[in-house]
Amino acid sequence: MYPELMVIPMREELVRAGIKEARTAEEVDAALAQPGTTLVVVNSICGCAAGKARPGIRLALANSQNPPDQSITVFAGQDREATERARSYFEGHPPSSPSVALLRDGKLVYLMQRAVIEQSTAQDIAGELMRAFDAFCAKATA
Repeated sequence: MYPELMVIPMREELVRAGIKEARTAEEVDAALAQPGTTLVVVNSICGCAAGKARPGIRLALANSQNPPDQSITVFAGQDREATERARSYFEGHPPSSPSVALLRDGKLVYLMQRAVIEQSTAQDIAGELMRAFDAFCAKATA
C-alpha cells in the first residue's frame, strides 16, 4: 500500500468529476444494488491511470449525452476489500487495474481492462466510454 497522502490527489481527481468513492465492500454492494446503470472505476496509482484512464473517464462523463445513473470508484492496492468486491461483479474476467466497468442493475454489461487502456489515448478512452454509455445508459423515450 502507498501512503494515503500520495493517493489523495488521485482519489480527488475522480471525486471532483462526480464519482463517489466506495471504500468498503458494503458501499460497493449498496451502490450496485441501486437500479439503473453504474460506472465502476478501479482506480490505480500507475501511469496509465494518471495519463489515460482518469482523463478519459472525466472527458466521457463531461461530454456524454447518456451518462450512467451513478458512478463509483474503488482504489486498487488501497481499499482492498472494496476493490475485491467490485471485481467480484466482473465475473469471468481477471483482475485489472485500472479498469472501467458498466453495470446495469448490478450485472456487468461492459468492461474496459488495463490492456485496452494502455494501448489508448485519453481521447480514445473517452470516445469508447461514450459509445458504451450510448449503448447501455440511454433512457427509453416514450
